[in-house]
Amino acid sequence: MANWVLIVLMVIGGGAVALQPSLNARLAEKTGFLQAATISFAVGTLVLLILSLSSHDGSFRRATDADWWQLTGGLFGAFFVTMTIVGVPRIGTTAVLALTIVSQLIAGLVMDHYGLFGMRGIPIDFKRLAGVVLLLAGVFLIYRR
Repeated sequence: MANWVLIVLMVIGGGAVALQPSLNARLAEKTGFLQAATISFAVGTLVLLILSLSSHDGSFRRATDADWWQLTGGLFGAFFVTMTIVGVPRIGTTAVLALTIVSQLIAGLVMDHYGLFGMRGIPIDFKRLAGVVLLLAGVFLIYRR
């Protein structure tokens, strides 16, 4: 896949991530927040199952070769989706997304710095740290009432 295609898909994915919390929060008004999170995951799981079964890449059988911690991503995803459903009606979509982005970047800085999960280590430097600090300032400005 060409890098420009990946960039376009990531931009579309970012837009989808911005839509998801508000859509799920509206669903929660009708169903409850845990039920909305469950429905969101069920719909996503169904779509991914159909795509996975129709794809000739990969194999579910290889999941048995994974370490236990490699299977925990769904737990973190469920927590994230549930917290956005709870957060959006209380503090707004923009604040939820800003907090999400800055917390992801802080976690990313730490993971890069230590090369966690077998990834390439990228030390924290002034520019990267300054970028996160500026984003933290942005969160403050967005959430400030």
